[in-house]
Amino acid sequence: MVDEHGATDAFKNRCTNAARTLESCISYFIERISLDESNENPKDNALGVWLREGPHKPDVVVSLSNLHSVRPWEPELTPSFIDGISLIHLPTLPSPWPAEAVGRLDRSEDLPELVCLRIAGPLEVDAVASIVTVFQAQSDDAASVLR
Repeated sequence: MVDEHGATDAFKNRCTNAARTLESCISYFIERISLDESNENPKDNALGVWLREGPHKPDVVVSLSNLHSVRPWEPELTPSFIDGISLIHLPTLPSPWPAEAVGRLDRSEDLPELVCLRIAGPLEVDAVASIVTVFQAQSDDAASVLR
């Protein structure tokens, strides 16, 4: 993904900020997962993962699009406890990828910066994409108070 503003490290920073948000989701559950696949245009493929812990913590939604790789999962396992979660930036060539991402895709000069999402637990999610967005809602407790 090319950042429209052209800021140096914009996508890397977006990935880092998303990873920081997800660090607090270890005690959460995967509430729902959706995979939208387009046979006509693979760039339209998208993965959504809804995370919930309870009324006192905010819900989190991870949205990945322009998928390059996604490991199948068993949807009937939701809701599923999260044992571990990571989101890492995968730079373009010639920069090296982190060891856990090596061998995931054939790297080439035209492969853009990517992000790798991994969720461990009874249900495992493993996906690589070129667009990531993490949404964090207010907790139910915080949202129940009028301001």
